[in-house]
Amino acid sequence: MTEKLNPVARLDELPLEPFEQGEHYRSLDADISDRVGLTQIGAALCIVPPGKSACPFHNHHAEDEMFVILEGEGTYRFGPDSHAVQAGDVLGAPRGGPAHAHKLTNTGSIPLKYVAISSKSDTEICEYPDSGKFLATTRLPGKRERMFRYVGRQESEVDYWEGETSAD
Repeated sequence: MTEKLNPVARLDELPLEPFEQGEHYRSLDADISDRVGLTQIGAALCIVPPGKSACPFHNHHAEDEMFVILEGEGTYRFGPDSHAVQAGDVLGAPRGGPAHAHKLTNTGSIPLKYVAISSKSDTEICEYPDSGKFLATTRLPGKRERMFRYVGRQESEVDYWEGETSAD
C-alpha cells in the first residue's frame, strides 16, 4: 500500500539540518520538495546566521533558481553587481554563464530566512568564478541520489583520447 501524500508543509515544523564549511559558510536547511512530493522542482528552507552565506558564488548551466526572502536582510551578489535585499524580496538566478553567478550573504543582525526554489536537472554543471572550479553532477531520471559528482578546474583537463586503447 502506498503512503498518502501530504501536499502541505509548514515551514516552522520542518526538520532543520545544520551545515557548516569553514569560517564563511553556515546554514540550517530543510528540504521542502520531497516532503510535498515534488520531483521536477527543488525547494528548501534556508536559515543563514549573520555574516555567513549558505554557498559560494556560483552559476548553473542547467537549473534556474529563485529565492524568496522571508526574514532578515542581506546582499545578493549577481554577476558583477550587488543588491541589498530584505524580507519580501524575490531573487532570480537564471541558468547561464558567469554573468549569472550568484551568492546571498546575510549582512543583517538577525538570521536570514529564505526559501530556495529551483528547477531540477538530471545533469548539471556549476561554475565557481571566484575560485576557478566547476562541479559536474548527474543522476538517473527520477532519482534523488547523484550517480556521478566531480569537482575540478578547467586547467586540469585531459585530452579526450588520453588513455584510450586502439580499436579492438
